[in-house]
Amino acid sequence: MENIRVAIAGLGFGAEFIPIYQSHPEADCHAICQRNKKRLDEIGDHFGVEKRYDDFEKLLDDKDIDAVHINTPVGDHAWMTLKSLEAGKHTACTVPMGTTVKECRDIIKAEKRSQKIYMMMETAIYTREFLYVKELLDSGKIGKVQFLRGSHQQNMGMPGWPEYWYGFPPMLYSTHAIAPLAELAGADIRSVICHGSGTIEKKYQKKYGSPFSVETAHLGFRDSDITAEVTRSLFDLIRQYRESFDVFGTKMSFEWEQVSGEGPVVFTGLEDAERIEVPDYGHLLPEEIRGFTEGAAHDAGHATFIQGGGHGGSHPHMAHEFITAISENRKPLIDSSKAANWTIAGICAHESALKCGKRIGL
Repeated sequence: MENIRVAIAGLGFGAEFIPIYQSHPEADCHAICQRNKKRLDEIGDHFGVEKRYDDFEKLLDDKDIDAVHINTPVGDHAWMTLKSLEAGKHTACTVPMGTTVKECRDIIKAEKRSQKIYMMMETAIYTREFLYVKELLDSGKIGKVQFLRGSHQQNMGMPGWPEYWYGFPPMLYSTHAIAPLAELAGADIRSVICHGSGTIEKKYQKKYGSPFSVETAHLGFRDSDITAEVTRSLFDLIRQYRESFDVFGTKMSFEWEQVSGEGPVVFTGLEDAERIEVPDYGHLLPEEIRGFTEGAAHDAGHATFIQGGGHGGSHPHMAHEFITAISENRKPLIDSSKAANWTIAGICAHESALKCGKRIGL
């Protein structure tokens, strides 16, 4: 088979994927797309990518492109995914899948019509920490999971972020915290109860009508006796960046590090706790892209980014899953149904918070 020709749309952190696809034994980075022509050329020149587009719809007209990987602002995810699938391209998109229930359902329908593969590129279930805990769970070392907890805390109140972020409802961008819990539970989310806490500055509240500094949800899973707790914050709360999950089992429990660099803790008894160093899982990948689980600074003109290693070493794992799902003609781990379940859980959680904790079924 010929290599799968991938186009990358969005060259913020999306540029990190260029050398991964260039090095993958079954893929080529065929084209890149960026509205900023100067940055487009800087990145293209640096990586030797000849085909460049500053118009997404023109990219979709390129018959040589097999697959599109979208790394654009949140509000563009759904419409770009829909157009890509309708153009007959296999499509991967960064999180979230969309910002409304309708958008998520429309993507499921578009995937079925197109008979192409859709994958949501959720980093949280490809990090070293997740792969380590999943290995413990699959081996029976954790025992029966009794409770799960996740958090994604980030203060975006400083200048420099794209305008659309200011005042963004926390739970509309919550899959980094939800995904590892649902995947470890091994079940779809069936209901959410969420409460908002605190308030953000009035100037931030206007755009989305969302007053909360923090939103905290409880997730109920289908055909399961366990629940999970998710905490998400974006503004007016002081804390070091944290994208974490904890797992509590009958034989062993895992808790994310409290402070960056300390290392997570594994509990093997009522008084037995050990701080651990999580191993890298590059050995699960083809030899050609194993090195990308480790980060390295990379300069391209005026743009500096991390080549590989991003988000806990997850990027090459995600790219590999997308490519092999296409080559093997199978559903990826995060297909449209799973992506919709995780994304809609966050959307419904925000709705629940606005309704003072009303339980909402998915």
